[in-house]
Parts: sequence; structure tokens; C-alpha cells
Amino acid sequence: MRGDAEAEAGPDRQGDGRHETTEERADRRWQELVQEIRVAQTGVQILFGFLLTVVFTPHFQGLPQSDKNIYVVTVVLGSLATGALIGPVAFHRIVSGRRIKPEAVTWASRLTFIGIVLLLATLTSALFLVLRVATDNALAPWLVAGVLAWYLLCWFALPLWARVRYTTTRN
Repeated sequence: MRGDAEAEAGPDRQGDGRHETTEERADRRWQELVQEIRVAQTGVQILFGFLLTVVFTPHFQGLPQSDKNIYVVTVVLGSLATGALIGPVAFHRIVSGRRIKPEAVTWASRLTFIGIVLLLATLTSALFLVLRVATDNALAPWLVAGVLAWYLLCWFALPLWARVRYTTTRN
């Protein structure tokens, strides 16, 4: 059945019902990816900017060393997330015009996924630090675990469930 759809679509057409060439599909996927990156990148850059200012506040020096260590880990994670989410733009700029857009989309997607995972780690670490300072230390890990479970549900479990549930099997 799929072979018939591909034959009707033409030699350079995808058999996915969109009737687009490989290049058209790469262009569409790139545009979709850029929109996704804009959302994640804005969040990580705002968070990272705030994190960079914390060390210059008068209260920072009074934090216990353990909280300072959590802060350092959080800043490094934020920096890594920023790099991964900006990476696709640099990647595209460097390979632009080389006729490898499908490959560029694949690599940019991978960098974006890594950036989202690093953003998850940054948010979790930042939340842990804030809650350690704002609440009883014994309560902070439990609150963070609940929020982390929520992030995992929203960012990974539900999309994976929908992917399995609503993606048709094609032979």
C-alpha cells in the first residue's frame, strides 16, 4: 500500500500524505524546529541571566558551601543548555548553502533535545537551591521530586504516549 502512495507521489516525494519533496520536508522541519528553539531558548536565557546575577548579591556569601556548590552546578548546567539551544543556529549558519539541510535538521534536532534535557536539569537544580534556602531542607527534595515528575510527564511521557498512540504503523 505504501509503495502505491510513494509511486503516486513521485520519485522525490515522501509517502507520508504531505506530498513534499525531501528538501521541502527539510525546510518545513527546520521552520518547526526554529519555533521550538525560540521557546526553549528564551526560557533558558532568562533563567541563566538571573543565575549569573546571584553571585553578586550580598546574601550569596552567607550561603553554606553546599548551596554554593549547587549554585555552581546550576550555572554550569544553564550555560550548557544555552550552548546546546543556540548550537542549531550556528550549525545552520556554518552549513548553509551546502545542500545538506536534511542532515542539518537531524543534527539541530539532536542539539535541541540535548538542550531541553539540560534545561530540565538546570530548572531542577535551580529549584532545589531556591527551595533549600526558602524552606526546611528536608522538604526541598520532595518538592523538587514532585516538580521534576511534572516536567517529565509534560515534556517526555505525554509526547511519547501520543507518539505511540496516534502514529500509524506503516509497512
